[in-house]
Amino acid sequence: MGRRADNNGTEYKPRVPAPWTTAGRLGMLKSGLSQFWAVLSRGNIVNMWQRIFALYLAALAANAATEAHFLNRTVTVNGTEYRYVVSVPGDWTAAKTWPIVLFLHGSEERGDDGVAQSKAGLANAVRNHAGHFPAIVVMPQCRLKVSWEAPAMEAQIMAALDASAKEFNGDPQRTYLTGFSMGGYGTWLIGARHPTRFAALVVVCGGIQWPAPHKIRREEPYMAVADKVAGIPVWIFHGSADRNVSVTESREMAKLLRGREGEVRYTEYKGVGHESWDRAYNEPELPTWLFGHRLRNSDQGR
Repeated sequence: MGRRADNNGTEYKPRVPAPWTTAGRLGMLKSGLSQFWAVLSRGNIVNMWQRIFALYLAALAANAATEAHFLNRTVTVNGTEYRYVVSVPGDWTAAKTWPIVLFLHGSEERGDDGVAQSKAGLANAVRNHAGHFPAIVVMPQCRLKVSWEAPAMEAQIMAALDASAKEFNGDPQRTYLTGFSMGGYGTWLIGARHPTRFAALVVVCGGIQWPAPHKIRREEPYMAVADKVAGIPVWIFHGSADRNVSVTESREMAKLLRGREGEVRYTEYKGVGHESWDRAYNEPELPTWLFGHRLRNSDQGR
């Protein structure tokens, strides 16, 4: 696996305290404040400024603990290098294991710049509300003119997941998979191919057949996937007015999973079109539901 510099041009080293972690920021702040107090103590307003900066210190510490940081990485599979992004909580530490989420983007974010996929869907939710997602989030990028079902794409996303779990101490019992649109299709597919890897799935406006039929005439493709993922908790989201991927795709999967006594939640947004992912990833209950699941030891390798 190769590594790329982060946005500051520095390479992240897990054993060295990074300046964006809570400890790093508080260390720099402490040094600056000691010099500031030396100057302020000469005047008669020190008490007022002490209160102000005590509040500032508390706010900065809280922000540092929750702000996510997006790091650039590369992975090489079968001689081809792929760029991906990993978001890391501001209070990350190697002293414990962390939940890890594999996020699959939609068709519009395909390419090889290694950046587009970090500006949509779950990535935006993490950037705007990092405190809701205290996890490592792995964001691979699908190449142009292919989808996540291509063998090379599957290989690179699993390699990126493995590399990120190793580097950032990801918890194998708290590994999750999600995606929207084309990534929703990918979530069903990868979940079915690796049913013992993920503790839960979140599928947003995805499906099984493409193009998605408005009326299900053949249940076999849906049943094949449902049989494989029935043991994985799933939360499905879809807009009822989706013209890109018919809502019948998600309705069918929810029906089949319930028939197999699977743990499934289904949320349908009335009157919402295809772009339902921002609403879905900002659902208040989603983080609690997602991170509340973990694999049992007996599940792994089953």
